[in-house]
Amino acid sequence: MLITGEKTTEQLAAMRECGKMLATIYDGLRGAVTAGMSELDVNEIVARRIKELGAEATYLTEEVKFPGVICVSTNDELVHSPPTDYVFRRGDVVSFDLVIGYKGMKTDSAFTMVIGEQPKGAVKHLLKTTEQSLYSGIDAISGVGTRVGAISSAIEHVLAKGNLGIVRNLVGHGVGLEMHMKPEIPNFGPAHVGPVLQPGDTIAIEPMASLGGEATITEDDGWTISMKDGSLGAHFEHTVLITESGAEILTQL
Repeated sequence: MLITGEKTTEQLAAMRECGKMLATIYDGLRGAVTAGMSELDVNEIVARRIKELGAEATYLTEEVKFPGVICVSTNDELVHSPPTDYVFRRGDVVSFDLVIGYKGMKTDSAFTMVIGEQPKGAVKHLLKTTEQSLYSGIDAISGVGTRVGAISSAIEHVLAKGNLGIVRNLVGHGVGLEMHMKPEIPNFGPAHVGPVLQPGDTIAIEPMASLGGEATITEDDGWTISMKDGSLGAHFEHTVLITESGAEILTQL
């Protein structure tokens, strides 16, 4: 596996454009997904937008061979779920995870939403806290010399304080020339350990949490990872660029 590192001006420009494209797709998706639509309907919408924007659907490459352009994980499904003919119902908790490519560079992002209504109660707490942990991890990046552990510790602190199940067997990762690159970015652990990040590194930070335990199972399709206890899960992710003094979020408008 390659190690993410310094990039040319052209490569960074491509990642910024790619990240904006991904954020644009998500911006439209949030308003488009409603009860009565199927997961396959979402896949078609996203596939069309990727093509319109001039990007590439990374999940369809020979390397990955995923049966869809976007992961659509519903309720106790946490990540990596291929889109199916399941029809969304009001109140479903759904996570979307997408990687696209542009000019040879890739960006990765994910978010979780409730179908047809505003989150409330325990679900609101799950989504709000998991997303907060993502931004706490990003805020922990101080630029030159930041260790991966600083990100991991910041994420864990928020999730633990929120009494959520911290999914420990899935991690963030480097991203850029490939979808998955070194280093791994765990969502737990001590602050002063792990690889030292350098300016030019690009990483995908992606906390995952549940309203129950942390154990997961892989479903019979070989792709879908679900919560073992059937609890609801949440997943938020951004691709960020390490700078001299902090981090730049690439997958936001």
